[in-house]
Amino acid sequence: MEGKVAHDWRLKGQRYRLEGEECPHCKAKIFPPRDICPECKQPAKEPYRLSGRGEVYTFSTLNSAPEGFEGFVPYTVALIKLEEGPMITAQLTDVAPEDVRIGMPVEMVTRKLRAQGDEGTIIYGYKFRPAGWGHV
Repeated sequence: MEGKVAHDWRLKGQRYRLEGEECPHCKAKIFPPRDICPECKQPAKEPYRLSGRGEVYTFSTLNSAPEGFEGFVPYTVALIKLEEGPMITAQLTDVAPEDVRIGMPVEMVTRKLRAQGDEGTIIYGYKFRPAGWGHV
């Protein structure tokens, strides 16, 4: 269990704040952090916090789920193009599957991903919801 806690601790910036990297050479934004820029192949270890805003690039609604996610079906997973350029895969929340559209503006939120193990440890991470949802 101790190794798992350390692993989760190292990933908390990615999971809760969308922390990636910015290449100091070509200024590309990178997520998840890779240490080497995929654009120019130079070292890229400058931390960068992404805005969490983007749009749905493509999506799929799942009606059967892998083990541990059965209670969430149906749910929609989307490829999100972030404003800064990176594309990430994430579950959508706070929106009915039939209301999801390509190009729909979305924003990152922290939500429960699943419960793990016999103790039911709750694992949180990022999901995306329609931008401006719940704001007046």
